Amino acid sequence: MAIRRPSMMLAPLMLAVVALGPTLVGQGTPPSAPRGVRLAGQPAPPMATAPLETPLPLDPQVTSGRFPNGLRYFIRVNKEPASRAELRLAVDAGSILEDDDQRGLAHVVEHMAFNGTRHFPKQELVRFLESTGMRFGPSINAFTSFDETVYMLQVPTDKADLVANAFLILEDWAHGLSFDPGEIDKERGVIVEEWRTRLGAGARIQEQQLPVLLKGSRYAERLPIGKPETIKAFQHDRLRQFYRDWYRPDLMTVVAVGDFDPAAVRRLIEQHFAPLKRPAAPRARTVYDIPDTPGTLYSIATDAEMSSTSVGVVNKLPRREHATVGGYRQATVQRLYLGMFNARCSELAQKADPPFVAGGASLGSMMRSREAASLSAIVKETGISRGLEAVLLEAHRVAKQGFTPTEFDRQKREILRRLEQQLAERDKQRSSMLADRLVRHALQHDPAPGIEVEHALAQRFLPEISLAEVNALAGEWLGESNRVVTVVAPKKDGLAVPDQPALAGVIAASAAAAVTPYVDMPDAKPLLDPLPAPGRVVSSAALEAGITEWRLSNGIRVALKATDFKQDEIVFRGYSLGGTSLASDADYVPASTAGQVVGAGGVGAFSAIELRKLMAGKVASARVAFTELTQTVSGSASKKDLETMFQLVHLAFTQPRPDPVLFGVLTGQMKTMLANQRAQPDFAFAEALNSILTQGHPRGRMPSAEMVDQWNLDTSMAFYKARLADASGFTFVFVGSFDLDTMKPLVERYLASLPAAGRPEMWKDVGMRRPRGIIEKTVEKGVEQKSRVSLVFTGPFEYAQMPRVAIRTLAAVLDTRLRETLREDLSGTYGASVSAGYTKSPVPEYTLQIGFTCNPARVDELVKAAFREIDALKTEGPTEKQVADARAGMLRDLETNLRDNTYVLGQIHARYVDGEDPAGIFAIAPFYQKLDVATVQQAARTYLDTANYVKVVLMPEKKQ
Repeated sequence: MAIRRPSMMLAPLMLAVVALGPTLVGQGTPPSAPRGVRLAGQPAPPMATAPLETPLPLDPQVTSGRFPNGLRYFIRVNKEPASRAELRLAVDAGSILEDDDQRGLAHVVEHMAFNGTRHFPKQELVRFLESTGMRFGPSINAFTSFDETVYMLQVPTDKADLVANAFLILEDWAHGLSFDPGEIDKERGVIVEEWRTRLGAGARIQEQQLPVLLKGSRYAERLPIGKPETIKAFQHDRLRQFYRDWYRPDLMTVVAVGDFDPAAVRRLIEQHFAPLKRPAAPRARTVYDIPDTPGTLYSIATDAEMSSTSVGVVNKLPRREHATVGGYRQATVQRLYLGMFNARCSELAQKADPPFVAGGASLGSMMRSREAASLSAIVKETGISRGLEAVLLEAHRVAKQGFTPTEFDRQKREILRRLEQQLAERDKQRSSMLADRLVRHALQHDPAPGIEVEHALAQRFLPEISLAEVNALAGEWLGESNRVVTVVAPKKDGLAVPDQPALAGVIAASAAAAVTPYVDMPDAKPLLDPLPAPGRVVSSAALEAGITEWRLSNGIRVALKATDFKQDEIVFRGYSLGGTSLASDADYVPASTAGQVVGAGGVGAFSAIELRKLMAGKVASARVAFTELTQTVSGSASKKDLETMFQLVHLAFTQPRPDPVLFGVLTGQMKTMLANQRAQPDFAFAEALNSILTQGHPRGRMPSAEMVDQWNLDTSMAFYKARLADASGFTFVFVGSFDLDTMKPLVERYLASLPAAGRPEMWKDVGMRRPRGIIEKTVEKGVEQKSRVSLVFTGPFEYAQMPRVAIRTLAAVLDTRLRETLREDLSGTYGASVSAGYTKSPVPEYTLQIGFTCNPARVDELVKAAFREIDALKTEGPTEKQVADARAGMLRDLETNLRDNTYVLGQIHARYVDGEDPAGIFAIAPFYQKLDVATVQQAARTYLDTANYVKVVLMPEKKQ
């Protein structure tokens, strides 16, 4: 469960939980539609000539309908991921509808959906879902916001009974919650702990901002998380009353997207939801407004633990009509404006002595009745006025002088290219994305016409929208009414934060200032000229699992795995051994930042700004980075821009472009971002834990403002060039939608031509090791009654596939047991997490980490409970069900991951680095099948050594 934020520049505001649902694989022939049903396959009306007032059609691939009781449904077949379905129960009711004595109870209802229903008592619902391989959180989730509550399930569709049970769960959520008194009272503590996780500078800043941003509205008084005093004391009947009032069919929508038979899914929806009864006299579902506020309001919020400084101007606008052809046209105008304005701000941030670290404009929903057009900047703590002036001046420059035709053309190409790529991938979209879009369509009336319609509308409107029409938006977004100026800054001695008169003065001066026209400097030069003379592929080998391996004439090894997971995606990663381990201790900091600071300057003849302009309308990237043991280059491209990606790789090796001005900008940005991090309790906690785990090794330090003083562009450049001067030791891995005949000439021209000296490549062991024994440390930092606990077990590791599977399974089992004990039984934490990791080099070792947040008064109790679970795993072992559930989850994850290009790339790359068979990635499932109770119990005995761990606890500062 967690709080979801509205689509505007506010701190977190809402709450997320858990849900699930299955269906049947295969496509059936849809029957004739009942009355009121729109079947998938009905063509959309032609968009090329549709009048602007024409409503946007619903995606033609969606079947939709509404039952007489008012409940709506949307069904869409989608094959990614295969054998999965995304189910949603969307309830048009959130915290805004709570009565005064119900504040926070919309969120409590959502929690209770996982604590007992008509067919799944107490925790049986979560246990059932986890037995299918789904996981609490990633696959089973939900959220409560101001205006809505949405339950989310990802379920397997390869078994009809799982699908049927998933819809039974959705039905139970709709009208069958148990509200067992004991479960309600146990859940109070969990929700208070969820509230506790939010405590800190961000929440305190929000408490200062919201009364101003939402002035006069009910929203300012209805945060979904509620208040602890209400959560601890509410009467059970008031919770049940909220459920009776607002969980009713006319306020519900069921969404099903996935790899299933749509006719079978429609029958399940009808079976479970058509019989629901609508109340005879339902309460009115009011849509609340955010009132107009004449003039300008100011929110100046400071906090001692705030680590960054920002300033912004929010203009509250009436919500526009989005669901018509004309609404889409206006949205296109807005996208053009935002793209060009933000490109200008990006340039400003890269100039010498920039006015802000980052700045720009955004447009988003402000609840359901308003839109928020925002200008904002992240600034130095002493640069609030200057940053505000800069974004306002740029907006006034556009209002007075307009954008240039070359900027306009560039942005149109960007928008159309993105839509072209989405169109190419229309059959490879993730079901979760499509389901969430249909939920927004149902609850917020966002259009969901499908990518074919969007592409057709963009082709129609982009040529006809005038530059003057886009320029006119600047004046609209600079209005003086319904405006809020926001400042967020650290609170500390000696720091003067501008007050309201000072900020008003900046606004007035910006409006009156004379501005010069923006001068665009497009460059039509080719990216790489002349092209390098190609080398050759000197040998080729067909490995298992469809991997092809080439050796190039300069010694480079290339592995290629063609896939059909995406229609238009190629990803790659290249590496050779060495990395920062080969830098001296004195040069370690500039070596570790070499990829960042050299890459920021651009490549070849193009500065970073010029390169961005040249790349407009292209989908290609390449970047260099240095880890402790390797130097890497990685990136991606669409098929259309594949050669551009290869040219960027070649330039990264042969023509890096250090830029002293950009280097100065980067160092200034980093110092600004890191200046106040030590004021944060979480940073103090992380720094203490890191220092213990690295035993204070100088190369293990966390980034700090002091370390930025050790950056050196010349040293970084020398290290960069030395590490990339010889490409002969590199291995490149390519995964994606390519064919070998297309790849071969590009590999030969751009990779086989890279300089090669044939020198041996190897990293150096710099001696960083984990500590031994029991080490405990308490960090006292912060004013809130919130503690964090981290227990870290480390040690030597047998780096082979079965131990890797065993430790991951152990982590999954322990994660479930700690959730059930610390959260469900003791109500002591919102959630405990357990993660496992391992490395082969420089020495094989593992890390298994347990973490949770809790009341400081309960730290010792919960730590002891965690160790009891550890001891029980070692002495008694896990149950058969716990191992089976973990195995099912791992196999389900593997099944999905092996259809993802980025995952496959990472796994093949890692196996090359570790000297393993790259095809082994496709042979992991049998290792999971071998898992049993004894294997996991032995893993607990091996990896949870209670004579060797680190415990770090964050406690609030003691009051003086």
